[in-house]
Amino acid sequence: MKARYELYYWPSIQGRGEFVRLAFEEAGVPYVDVARLPAKKGGGVRAMMKLLEGGGRGLVPFAPPFLEVGDFLLGHTANILLYLGPRLGLVPDDEESRLHAHQLELSVTDFVAEIHDTHHPIASSLYYEDQKTAAKKRASLFRKERLPRFLGYFEQALARNGGAHLVGSTLSYVDLSMFQVIEGLRYAFPNAMARAERSTPKLAALAGAVAARPRIAAYLASPRRLPFCEEDIFRHYPELDAKR
Repeated sequence: MKARYELYYWPSIQGRGEFVRLAFEEAGVPYVDVARLPAKKGGGVRAMMKLLEGGGRGLVPFAPPFLEVGDFLLGHTANILLYLGPRLGLVPDDEESRLHAHQLELSVTDFVAEIHDTHHPIASSLYYEDQKTAAKKRASLFRKERLPRFLGYFEQALARNGGAHLVGSTLSYVDLSMFQVIEGLRYAFPNAMARAERSTPKLAALAGAVAARPRIAAYLASPRRLPFCEEDIFRHYPELDAKR
């Protein structure tokens, strides 16, 4: 019997859950996005909070996203993808490649955290408007220092692996995650990314190739793919972007 994958994440945003959704969508494997289901069908945020409050078995996740497979709960995006990669055919078979994929995904996780902190540099519990001055300073440093450093690192990794994929010779979950990061950055920092992508043509080509894959293209055109918004990780505040 095939495993029934149940993904738990906030229902109104892409967030960190989107990295896992992309893996399921590319693999064509059925999954349940539990918090997006109505409560009468056992879904909704309350169903997610029940497990976060210890209502399941085993180790309690710290925060969503987390995945339920039978009685097994697994949290953290990179950890979930480490588990799913070989099961969905989205990582090479050899141990070295799998560890390198996980290493790259952990770097993606670091990158995403820094992107989030451009608009919430003081505390996630505060509104953006309460920390706008600090956000402007943080975003300026991010655009000048961290954005080119992270993109340069992934561009180099692509080049060292032949230029088409970050790990192995076929698409992996890391390629899907990099697509999501590039798309999110294009939304949040369109001016800064227009400049940065001049130096990272391989990343731009990778993002385009992922978007054109049949299952991903179908997903992007479907209502399952929620739009970027200013309640999410990638937020577009013009004052945080570079000038044209």
